[in-house]
Amino acid sequence: MTKDEILDVIVKKTGITKKDAGEALSTILEEITKALSKGGEVVFTGFGSFKVSKRAAREGRNPKTGEKLKIPAMNTPKFKAGKALKEAVK
Repeated sequence: MTKDEILDVIVKKTGITKKDAGEALSTILEEITKALSKGGEVVFTGFGSFKVSKRAAREGRNPKTGEKLKIPAMNTPKFKAGKALKEAVK
C-alpha cells in the first residue's frame, strides 16, 4: 500500500479533502521522525512502537572485491509490532 492509497482510504472514510488528509498524514510522519531524531520513542497502543536502536561499529567486506572495510556505529529506527497487529497478520 502506498501513501497515496492510504490518503484515498482516509478521504473515503472521513469525508475530508485529499489535501487535508495529506497534510494530516505528513504531520504525523514529521512528528514521528522528530521524536526518533531526538532519541525518543513513539507508541501506538495495539499497533506497535517505533524506537531508535544503536548499532555498534563493525568490520564488513565489500562483496564484489572481498576488501575489508569499517562500518561506523550508527542509530537506526526500529519498529516492534504490537499484540493486535501480530494477531491480525497471523
